[in-house]
Amino acid sequence: MAEASTKVTVVGAGNVGSNTARRIAEKDLADEVVMVDVIEGLPQGLALDINHSAAVEGFDARVIGTNDYADTAGSDVTVITAGKARQPGMSRMDLLDANTEIVQGVVEQIAAHSPDTIIVVVSNPLDEMTYLASLVSGFPKERVMGMAGVLDSSRLRFFIAEKLGVAPTSVEAITLGSHGDQMVALPRHATVDGKPLPDLVDETTLQELFERTKNAGAEIVEYLKKGSAYYAPSSAAAAMVNAILSDSGEVLPCCAWTTGQYGISDVYLGVPARLGRKGVQGIVELELSEDERRALEEAAEAIRSKCKELESRRS
Repeated sequence: MAEASTKVTVVGAGNVGSNTARRIAEKDLADEVVMVDVIEGLPQGLALDINHSAAVEGFDARVIGTNDYADTAGSDVTVITAGKARQPGMSRMDLLDANTEIVQGVVEQIAAHSPDTIIVVVSNPLDEMTYLASLVSGFPKERVMGMAGVLDSSRLRFFIAEKLGVAPTSVEAITLGSHGDQMVALPRHATVDGKPLPDLVDETTLQELFERTKNAGAEIVEYLKKGSAYYAPSSAAAAMVNAILSDSGEVLPCCAWTTGQYGISDVYLGVPARLGRKGVQGIVELELSEDERRALEEAAEAIRSKCKELESRRS
C-alpha cells in the first residue's frame, strides 16, 4: 500500500514565508508545499523559482503558489507567516492591532479548508497570535503552536559559540517564556562540548549573551532598515514541520498551551514540547531554580494579560 502524500501550506509569500517553503521543499519534508498570499503573482513566481532549483538541489517536493485557499485544502501542517513585519524602533507588540485582523482572516480560511491541519504560527506578536489562532480555529490546543523557542535558542547558541570561538553545533542551550522582553534564559541548562556554560564564562558575560539574544530580532531590524529576520526564522519553522511530519517526538522549545506544567495553566507559553503527528504530544518539565520559575510565571502572566486585551478588542 502506497504511503499517503503529505502537504504543507505556508501562508504568506514574504521573506519568511518564501524561505520556509524553500527549506521545506529542499529537505523533502512534504510531497507538496503550497504557498498562499493575497498579492497576485507573488506566490506563483516564487514557487516557480523554487521549483527551478529542484534538479540542482536534488529534491522531489513540488511547490505551488496560489492566491486561492482552496488549493491549500487537506494540508497536514499549516505555517502562518502572514502579517506586517517590524520596522526599526518597533517592538513585536506594536504589531498587535495590525496583525490581529490579518491572522484572524487567515485562520478562518485555513480552518475551513483543512479542518485536521496542525497550525504553526510565526506571525508577531508570536504568543498572542498563537492564542488568536487557537481561538479562531477552535482546534484542540495541541494542534496549534507557535514558533519562537527554536529560533531564540538557536540565536543564543550562536552567540555563545561566537563568544567562545567554537562551532554552534557544539553548544546546547534553550530559552523559555515569551518571544520578546520576557524571554527566560536557562544558564544551568546550557553546555559547550558538554561543559556547563556557567563554568566557562562569568555572570556578566552570561547576562550579555542573554540580553543580546533577547534583542537579536531588533538588532537585525536595525541593520536591515526595512523588514526583519527571515533566514533563521524559516529554519526554525522548518525544524518544527519536520518533527511533526516525521512523528519524531523530538523535544523542541515552542509556544504551547500549558495545563499545569511548571505550575502554569491555560496560557500559551514558550516551553520544551514533544512534537509529532498529533501536534504537541507533551510538555517536558525541566528543573528550574526559584528565580527561573518566577521569571517563567511572570512571562506567562504578561502573555495572559495581552491575550485578554486581544479578546476584548475582538468582542
